[in-house]
Amino acid sequence: MSRKQHVVDLADEERQELETFVSTGERRPEDITRAKILLKADEGLTDATICEHLDCSIGTPYKTRKSYTDRGIAAIHRRKPDRDYTPKLDGRGEAHLVALACSEPPEGRSRWTYALLADRLVTLEEIEFDSISEETVRQRLKKRPEATPL
Repeated sequence: MSRKQHVVDLADEERQELETFVSTGERRPEDITRAKILLKADEGLTDATICEHLDCSIGTPYKTRKSYTDRGIAAIHRRKPDRDYTPKLDGRGEAHLVALACSEPPEGRSRWTYALLADRLVTLEEIEFDSISEETVRQRLKKRPEATPL
């Protein structure tokens, strides 16, 4: 029999916190399920047994246990609070995007496309990055319907 990776060994305070978290019922159902998984894993139940008890997929207990070993009790929350995200378009870049979208399209085109706008922003060096996705352009222009090219 293989040894289980990512063993959950809850301290008394953590166990009490999780039990309180589950019993209040004021949290998101996914978070409550992950808290229950940690409690049952601490009791020594297998992933398959936990799945039967909580009616979840077979991968959920493993992922939750792995997350617990990496992040501790914060594993009951899906998102990592310390995500590092740098937006590609700041206010200045967005202003250039809007001005570009409101200008005349390139010769041979009847209108701007998201791909054309993204390429033009990069070639004009209005952004600090080597590329920008069409989705970023779309999301920024969605805020300003008067500047949408399509």
